[in-house]
Amino acid sequence: MDSVYRRQRHIYDLTRKYFLLGRDRLVNELDARPGERLIEIGCGTARNLIRIAERYPGAELYGLDASTEMLRTAQESVSRAKLGARIRLVHGLAEDVTPELFGLEHPFDRAIFSYSLSMIPDWRASLKTAARNLHAGGFIHVVDFGDLSALWPVASRALRGWLKGFHVAPRDELLALVEQGARASRDFHLHVLPGRYAFVLKASPAAIAQLIGE
Repeated sequence: MDSVYRRQRHIYDLTRKYFLLGRDRLVNELDARPGERLIEIGCGTARNLIRIAERYPGAELYGLDASTEMLRTAQESVSRAKLGARIRLVHGLAEDVTPELFGLEHPFDRAIFSYSLSMIPDWRASLKTAARNLHAGGFIHVVDFGDLSALWPVASRALRGWLKGFHVAPRDELLALVEQGARASRDFHLHVLPGRYAFVLKASPAAIAQLIGE
């Protein structure tokens, strides 16, 4: 990760806003309440965390990322926004996340995956870990690439090839799973973007755990 983002981190937010679609929708629909503890797993530059902090001033925010290079940019951005007292960042892997990693004694209320599951090799384990470390009444929020199946085939192949250079792979099976969950349970709230380019999901930890075989 560090080799990929050592230089990319400086232009990441500027370039990604054109194709990491649905992130603002996820933030706007969080409806986070004061005192809730939110963790973004794969927080990158902290772009989302800063927007969440500005929109939900009472929320407690935590960010985890596997890249120390991206965390350097994240910390710089958080400091510039004068949000260091509200956003805590830690280096680590998604499969290892716990409240204790941040010095907390109680579970998180929400876990956010924003275009990170398509970069995490064992995305199932990451979702299971998040579900285990959430309050029973909490939520998992996901925005990520869809299966691209309704795009022009040439465009879909070109996008997949380009993303592969950044170690990103759309998880076709993940969208299929959450669509299955949305058909079977009211605990899944799913919005699929045009072209099946991306999707935005809100689900209970119990529903996620059951769907992926906890």
